[in-house]
Amino acid sequence: MLLKYFYDEMLAQASYLIGCAKTGEAMVIDPMRDVEPYLRVAAKEGLRITHVTETHIHADFVSGVRELAARTGAQMYLSDMGDENWKYAYPEVSKAILVKDGDTWMVGNIKVQVIATPGHTPEHIAFMITDTAGADQPMGIFTGDFLFVGDVGRPDLLEEAAGIAGTKEPGARRQFHSVQRFKALPDYLQVWPAHGSGSACGKALGAIPSSTLGYEKRFNPAFQFDDEDAFVKWLLHGQPEPPRYFARMKYVNKVGPALLRDLAVPVEIERPVLDKAIAEGAIVFDLRSAAEFVAGHVPGSISVPIRKMYSSYVGWFVDFTKPTYLVVPDDADMTEILKDLRAIGVDDIPGYVPASALGGNLAQLPTATVKDLSAALADQSAVILDMRNLTEYEEIHLPGALHIPVGYLPRRLDEIPRDKPIIAHCATGYRSQVGTSVLRRFGFTNIATLVDPQGTWRELAESVAV
Repeated sequence: MLLKYFYDEMLAQASYLIGCAKTGEAMVIDPMRDVEPYLRVAAKEGLRITHVTETHIHADFVSGVRELAARTGAQMYLSDMGDENWKYAYPEVSKAILVKDGDTWMVGNIKVQVIATPGHTPEHIAFMITDTAGADQPMGIFTGDFLFVGDVGRPDLLEEAAGIAGTKEPGARRQFHSVQRFKALPDYLQVWPAHGSGSACGKALGAIPSSTLGYEKRFNPAFQFDDEDAFVKWLLHGQPEPPRYFARMKYVNKVGPALLRDLAVPVEIERPVLDKAIAEGAIVFDLRSAAEFVAGHVPGSISVPIRKMYSSYVGWFVDFTKPTYLVVPDDADMTEILKDLRAIGVDDIPGYVPASALGGNLAQLPTATVKDLSAALADQSAVILDMRNLTEYEEIHLPGALHIPVGYLPRRLDEIPRDKPIIAHCATGYRSQVGTSVLRRFGFTNIATLVDPQGTWRELAESVAV
């Protein structure tokens, strides 16, 4: 048996390919939308991708199941464990094999057994793998978003992101029973999760790519509970704010994502075209560095500098009902940018403007220093707007700060004053720059972002803490 690991750092998402050397068959688990890496590895190893599956209807990225099946003819295996609201509706779903708890199939000499693991979502399943060429007992489990290294999947996404009220507590209780079921499985089983550190699908995911079930039983907090109510309370507390695009992903991955071959390729456009698009309500994301945006940017554009997981911030503010335009560095790799954005379903990108073609009539983004922040604390001359997550705010914050996580700004505009100076901050300045550009798009001319890459504001917070 061959096992290959793939990891998308932009989304902290893991996927896998298993192959049988004897028969040349292979299966991909939880594929990302860009299927080229799987095709390259399969060709290199002399394998044919004959099967493709996933653990659940994903919320944080566009699934590659449909794409890979279209490219290779692979048989799709999809969960049939959810209720009527969580059944797949792909155009090709009639050709898929729908599986339930206990079902098995073979990929060459590799046995795949389905284990129902509801909790993160109602339809969630895991795959226990046995290499029958050398063993009659399983080797490990692809646990998807049920079990991570050091954590388990959050059960509140249907309520928090998809807006389905009354689902998070029942989900947490189902998650408890899924954990109890795994407690009875052998300690030696390897655990291959679908996410790593940085994913919003849990609150404390480890950075190690894999684990063993025995290790998780000993050290994963989720396995330390025998009382269901205590588990539910622990699991629902402290979950990070889910990006707004998660709701869209649930829908897209249920009905079937568009195939990449059917998407239009964005073209380079001139500045007047961009200005017209903004006037008509289109969203423009400026992917240049923070400093370049501060120095000069197209009024109304949103600053999201390219870095690890930048696409998640695009996902907070993108409007899927309108076209999205980009301002990009002159040396930008548009292939990589498109891969990153299409991974979260940003498919309607008519055009982009390179930095050198921006021309004149640019706006500057106001900035503030820690000295300005200290003065504002002393004389209350400005509102301090904390754009970090709730758990960060609860750990430490500046006295009197208005706390609104960056992704929630558009829905809480009424809480933000327009008649008094505002200094926005986060941990390092990235989120506060994103948020400040968002608020300026909404007409807030009284806001500056704290330039504090070393996070020295914390020293100020500690010095004034009661």
